[in-house]
Amino acid sequence: MKNITMTFPGVKALADVTLNVARGEIHAICGENGAGKSTLMKVLSGVYPHGTYEGTMFFENSPIEFQNIRNSEHLGIVIIHQELALSPHLSIAENIFLNNEITKNGLVNWNKTNQEAQKLMAKVGLSEDPNTPVKNIGVGKQQLVEIAKALSKKVKLLILDEPTAALNDSDSEHLLDLLRQFKSQGLTSIIISHKLNEIASIADKTTILRDGEVIETLDMSKDKVDQERIIKGMVGREMNNRYPVRESKIGEEIFRVENWTVHHPDDSTRVVVDNASLNVKAGEIVGLAGIMGAGRTELARSVFGRSWGIGISGKVFVRGKEIQIKNIRDAIDAGIAYSTEDRKRFGLNLIDDIKRNISLASLHKFTKRGLVNANEEYKVASEYRTSMNIKAPSPNSIVGKLSGGNQQKVVLSQWINVNPEVLILDEPTRGIDVGAKYEIYTIIQELAAQGKAVIVISSELSELLGICNRIYAIAEGKITGEVARKDFSPELLMKYMTMTKETTNA
Repeated sequence: MKNITMTFPGVKALADVTLNVARGEIHAICGENGAGKSTLMKVLSGVYPHGTYEGTMFFENSPIEFQNIRNSEHLGIVIIHQELALSPHLSIAENIFLNNEITKNGLVNWNKTNQEAQKLMAKVGLSEDPNTPVKNIGVGKQQLVEIAKALSKKVKLLILDEPTAALNDSDSEHLLDLLRQFKSQGLTSIIISHKLNEIASIADKTTILRDGEVIETLDMSKDKVDQERIIKGMVGREMNNRYPVRESKIGEEIFRVENWTVHHPDDSTRVVVDNASLNVKAGEIVGLAGIMGAGRTELARSVFGRSWGIGISGKVFVRGKEIQIKNIRDAIDAGIAYSTEDRKRFGLNLIDDIKRNISLASLHKFTKRGLVNANEEYKVASEYRTSMNIKAPSPNSIVGKLSGGNQQKVVLSQWINVNPEVLILDEPTRGIDVGAKYEIYTIIQELAAQGKAVIVISSELSELLGICNRIYAIAEGKITGEVARKDFSPELLMKYMTMTKETTNA
């Protein structure tokens, strides 16, 4: 890619970017949210067609000009976007071969489709039935379906935009091993990731973007690059502390869940959350750790107004008083808020503006006699734009145009504006850069300092170890351990996270 320049209304997203990637190389692209990483890859893959940008591109020494993504796939360039592109009502197998169907005599060969899907699913570590509808699996597993979908095509250059953002450490390592295997077979990969430890372990070269410009390209072996070196290039300064330092002032218990049990909505015999109990005190940040499918999100969503699951039983207490929650409005009225792991699907209206998204969960604050006070909406959104450092021209900016980190700040603003006593944050830093992560951690700690009870669900153990006062581990729907800060260790948590029901009962 040579001298690529891309301009959106009022914003120069890419400025004279040149990128060279060698055959069989794993090339990482790093940068803060809004640096231009995804935009550059959308130019390369034809999402932004020729004519919408300036500059030239070459693939296998030939000039390329794509009008759409099918043009690039025809040449063997396949991109997996950060935003999942799956049809929720189709099966896993149907999604893997969507627009790439296995046919015989003009008809889809379903036996062959399912057989080939199972082979690809095994490669990415997905053990579900290939006939399972995608809507019935979590966002992490959906990411694996996307990767299997890419592998079903004759790929020469594989572009992965935040492929491990929703994966836990073991699943992420499995994917990185796959990329190493692909490299040995001559496949070229470009990977965008904010998990700098992964970049340091897998990349041959790393190109750093800042404000739409190439800062430098590092040879990872010759330059002996570590995470700190990458961070310095990304943010223009060294970050000695990844997590803000704070003094915790923990008060009385605010939130308690007792003997919480939840069954799967599509299989009433399947127990997804099994007799779970936990509590959180004022000013406390409590983590919930577990491998993919352990039941973390299902526990959170079922507690939050029974928004997931059936056959739910157990008790919920706020400030010692048992509360009855039948729906999401009951949960909000009881002082409970939940920030989803999937902000684009469940957390935001991407085609609406910042002010409307922030007011969504608390519209009663802005209404009088059935009418919304738009001036008050604008005023409150302006205050959050400043206090949360949301990088956007105004509260009228469309949320779908913001970077991932700024979208996450809008989601947090939406729920902070509800003024809850209990705030459940599901993957609050998923897919955002190290600088934006620090800002999110600071916001979480400020909420705890105000006396809120905060629960953080994260696939990154280092994140939980860095910000939490206590951590619960969950495995196969059961709470398998509770670890105080003085006893924190990745090894102990992983031990609890990998317990089976047999070992737990024993």
